[in-house]
Amino acid sequence: MRDLPDNEDYLGFLRQKVQLAESSGFEIDDSEINPLLKPHQKAIVKWMVRGGRRACFAAFGLGKSMIQIEVVRITQEKAGGMGLITLPLNVRQEFINDAHVLATGDHPDITDAQRAELKQWQAGNPSRIPQLSFIRRIEEAADPAGIYLTNYETVRDGKLEPRLFSVASLDEASCLRGFGGTKTFREFMGLFAGDYKTMNDRIRSDGVKYRYVATATPSPNDYIELLAYSAFLGIMDVSQAKTRYFKRNSEKADQLTIHPHKEQEFWMWVASWGLFVNRPSDLGFSDEGYVLPELDIRWHVIPSDHTNAGVDMDGQGRMFKEAAIGVVEASREKRESLNARITKMLDLRKEDPLAHRIIWHDLEAERHAIEKSIPGIVSVYGSQDLDSREQAVFNFSNGFLPELAGKPSMLGSGCNLQRHCHWAIYLGIGFKFNDLIQSIHRLQRFLQKHRVRIDLIYTEAEREVRRQLERKWKQHNEQVRIMGEIIRKYGLSNAAMAESLTRTLGVERVEVKGDGYTLINNDCVIETRNMKENSVDLIVTSIPFSTQYEYSPNYADFGHSDNNDHFFRQMDYLVPELFRVLKPGRIAAIHVKDRIVPGGLTGLGFQTLYRFHSKTADCFEKHGFGHMGMKTIVTDVVRENNQTYRLGWTEQCKDATKMGCGVPEYLLLFRKPPTDTSDSYADEKVKKSKPLVVAEDGTRVPFEPRDRRPIVPGTGYSRARWQIDAHGFTRSSGNRLLTPEELEGLPHERIFKMFRDYSLHNVYDFEHHVKIGEAMEAKGTLPSDFMLLQPQSWHPDVWTDITRMLTLNGAQSAAGKEGHLCPLQFDIVDRAIEQLSMPGETVMDPFGGLMTVPYRAIKLKRKAIGIELNSRYFLDGAAYCEAMARQMAMPDLFAFEQEEVCA
Repeated sequence: MRDLPDNEDYLGFLRQKVQLAESSGFEIDDSEINPLLKPHQKAIVKWMVRGGRRACFAAFGLGKSMIQIEVVRITQEKAGGMGLITLPLNVRQEFINDAHVLATGDHPDITDAQRAELKQWQAGNPSRIPQLSFIRRIEEAADPAGIYLTNYETVRDGKLEPRLFSVASLDEASCLRGFGGTKTFREFMGLFAGDYKTMNDRIRSDGVKYRYVATATPSPNDYIELLAYSAFLGIMDVSQAKTRYFKRNSEKADQLTIHPHKEQEFWMWVASWGLFVNRPSDLGFSDEGYVLPELDIRWHVIPSDHTNAGVDMDGQGRMFKEAAIGVVEASREKRESLNARITKMLDLRKEDPLAHRIIWHDLEAERHAIEKSIPGIVSVYGSQDLDSREQAVFNFSNGFLPELAGKPSMLGSGCNLQRHCHWAIYLGIGFKFNDLIQSIHRLQRFLQKHRVRIDLIYTEAEREVRRQLERKWKQHNEQVRIMGEIIRKYGLSNAAMAESLTRTLGVERVEVKGDGYTLINNDCVIETRNMKENSVDLIVTSIPFSTQYEYSPNYADFGHSDNNDHFFRQMDYLVPELFRVLKPGRIAAIHVKDRIVPGGLTGLGFQTLYRFHSKTADCFEKHGFGHMGMKTIVTDVVRENNQTYRLGWTEQCKDATKMGCGVPEYLLLFRKPPTDTSDSYADEKVKKSKPLVVAEDGTRVPFEPRDRRPIVPGTGYSRARWQIDAHGFTRSSGNRLLTPEELEGLPHERIFKMFRDYSLHNVYDFEHHVKIGEAMEAKGTLPSDFMLLQPQSWHPDVWTDITRMLTLNGAQSAAGKEGHLCPLQFDIVDRAIEQLSMPGETVMDPFGGLMTVPYRAIKLKRKAIGIELNSRYFLDGAAYCEAMARQMAMPDLFAFEQEEVCA
């Protein structure tokens, strides 16, 4: 036996996985920052400039605009080139005013002593006097060392190239969500980032080197927004972050739920590049002058018109309208209730007709109704001239207009309306929490001197909409609390957070033994290194699918990898140990599946396939295994499309070249070379007895080739079974085609079985297959959530009869426990164990999960070794194996009868 390697090299590899956001900026001190900034603002500026790529998530009124101006100014001074701040519409005047204050000290709250200190600080250094210019085209940027403001629309429409700037900041970046969805969001981010990650490599181009984000309310209800900021800053791409921190809905793409065991790590990772500050005391400074005014929320429900409640699915007329919980239903309810809501709004206005007030609405029809019912009111709307729009906002925020009407999606970000307004009426409510909270905080901000009144009007049918908003509000407050605790505990030190996270590098080893099995809760690399050489007869396992999933919070988890190369570097520690413990000439059967690469990561604009199965083969071959072949296991393309949106029928109709095909699973077979390679037999052969035939004298003798005597069923390993195991090819024909009429009215499970049997025993006709499906579709019986009429194969290399849910996850679900993310099917395991090992031999699974392989090995009268890192899976798996061992030890009635006969 060779000397076992020291684990320290492997532990060093795991420590490198603890990666928070790296710093790529400049170290500065307080003397380089404008003295007019408050202490908490200076701390934020230093943190952002040091990071070089950071996000400022400071609460409303903490001075984000001044912080951004200083961050861009200082970074530009250090890096050279031009600076760019991208703004929502109607916000540029706020920045120009703040830049003027920073340059001159011209503000009622600034003392003469502070102005004198400012002039002394600026003396002899013109770069400390911020000069901001608004531009709509790059040709307007006359100063090669200037700081420029522009709107998101300018960049979106291609009028300005961000990569010509050395530093850029996005103000209120959440407004990007209004640009039409994820594709536009990614494209916009790419204009600034200038680089993107593929599955293995980063493709580089000339992007803005120093990038910042500033927004007060990244939505806690849409993690994708935070992940998009991370991608924009170059911290981690969206796909990688999804994999690391979230469990995905196996039926729908992009429905993310954070793993409970990953929640703390996720928020610490966010805190390493995004600074959440709710009040100055979060950073250890005084809250004097920073107390939010009281918020007076008043909900006003008005009756719905039930005369047009519609009919139910059975055609029966409804007495009452259903709750408007969908977007379509909510829009219809808004249109039908408009007059009643306008009446309620006018009633509220009568309390103080001359009050300084903003009226929020969502629909153009609502704007027209507001203008008609309130003569002289000023509105802001999309088709309005930009200069007129900005002038209206300026006049209202400075008290020159008493009343303003607008949409939260247009005016809800960036505008400071609190100086003269502390009352808002919402003509309706919607599902977009971010629009609501942003618009509320146009008024409820630090420096607001009055209690803020918020009136929200909704109908009876919109009660569910209100509940959803209140739920999201509660979730938002919880996020603020979590982030505040992290900042107060660790300050602005990423090193302190990293030190805290390294505690999850390992687990305390636990071993459970039973009749014929040994299960270990441990890191499989370390555990396998301690196993005896040539001690395992067969390895059957489903390795983690690279970065597709993480199964535990432990950094030893193979899914906790940056990319595929990183994953296979960890496999390089394990595969040599699997080779060492496997007996010469024996097989390692490895279950894998190829991975879908999103178009945003490929740089090609469309989804592609990462050949995970071939990369796995390369890894095993590199460490001495011989690749013997692979089994193909067909999967359900309809369910796959629900997970990836890659195989959509609608997209196929638009352009067939965009769609690939379904991704099967594979069982890869690798062999460790035998000690004696002259005859290629294993050192310990997997022998199978030949079946028996009945001789003329009535005795049973072994079957031989060309023997014409019938075999005794169940007495040995038949040639028929050999043909399948050896990748033979069999088929048969039938006498007629199955008709759609024969399937009408049958339940789906019955149709699935009938079509499978028909496909396997009759001549296949593609067009007839399509006609059956079309006939069912015409009758509305073709399901959209799974593939009912799957094409079947009689070729043994393609396994179409795998029962997808015949796994230990079924038992987990029945017990109300968390299921394994990628459960291995019993069918796959049983076939591998029966073909590639003999009773009494040892079967090992280094990625035990719920211990499916040991569970089935016990049932098939083998010895089992299972290793699992996740303690919950390990404990559940141990219970399953114990139950199977008890079952196998329990003799049945026939066993008792056999004992009596033998006696």
